[in-house]
Amino acid sequence: MTSRRWSSAILATAVLTVAACGSSEPSSTGAARSAATGSTNASPEPAGSITLAFGGDIHFADYLAPLATDPNGLAPLKPLWGNADLRMANLETAITDGGSPMAKAFFFRAPVSALTTLANAGLTILTQANNHAADYGEVGLADTLAARAASPVPIVGIGRDETDAFSPRLMNVKGLKISVFGADQVADETTLPLFSAGPAKAGVASSMPTTRLVAAVTAARATADVVVVYLHWGFDYQTCPDERSVATARDLEAAGADVIVGAHSHRVNGAGWLGRAYVDYGLGNFVWWRSAEPDSRTGILTLTVDRTKASQPAQARTGPVVTSASWRPLLIGRNGIPAEPAPADATRLTGLWEEARACTGLTAAPDAPG
Repeated sequence: MTSRRWSSAILATAVLTVAACGSSEPSSTGAARSAATGSTNASPEPAGSITLAFGGDIHFADYLAPLATDPNGLAPLKPLWGNADLRMANLETAITDGGSPMAKAFFFRAPVSALTTLANAGLTILTQANNHAADYGEVGLADTLAARAASPVPIVGIGRDETDAFSPRLMNVKGLKISVFGADQVADETTLPLFSAGPAKAGVASSMPTTRLVAAVTAARATADVVVVYLHWGFDYQTCPDERSVATARDLEAAGADVIVGAHSHRVNGAGWLGRAYVDYGLGNFVWWRSAEPDSRTGILTLTVDRTKASQPAQARTGPVVTSASWRPLLIGRNGIPAEPAPADATRLTGLWEEARACTGLTAAPDAPG
């Protein structure tokens, strides 16, 4: 993700803790939505369901840095999630006070305290598979992995080696086993060329090529009730997916992923159903230092999952487990934090979100069973 250059040691972006395969994380219950929420095929949440909520890119750069040292700096985010059972976003920073910045235009780092700020903002899991996770080289990466191990919220998409980086976080949500992955396929900076995780090398989970990620999703499909993949993909400032992102989404759907979402372009992209998966090509910025549109356009995607269908073996299912999707439009304010827009803006922003689907090849409602 692109950002402004800086060298202050207190740049704070937050994430979550260890991406351990087979570990579990309890979640909160419920899933109310506000009247301001835009929706696609939305209906009152059935009792036999869970909800998964997703936001875009988070950092604490520049004037946002004080938020990272204030445990309640992002408290305004908490009510925006409603009562979603799983709440996830993308961490765009290294967690370190050491190391040296890589030879790149933009480099971020945040103090360990940022992780507490994110936990108190209501997040239950984050991905760190992106182009800023290793901004401060090997020293910064080692610090980031140490911070992950003690983080109050889980982190996926980064690890001590490729096995660790590609391991999903297994979360128990109302009795359902949710496997959550993070992966990066933006190769225009130093992170993937220099810090892709390998057999004996720490780094981020790279989905270039998709072979390793597809294999991991296929394996998770055999034991998980719901498989979620959060990708760092696409190109800056684009509102339509590129061919690689579309191909990746198709590969992951074929491998058994139920939810495929992503960020990186700094723009809200279209979303909808692809076969048995729900796909969102771009969640936009979330906690960010630019408060003018279109950079400030953002929102929270909330997906309703049918618990009965999700608990069935994958081969016995008819159609997707995601039965409805809603978009809660938000605007990032001058404080860098998203907030509810005025009613007229909420209507306008929801319309833009709906229109963005036109170039995605996705559908506005689940495909017919089978």
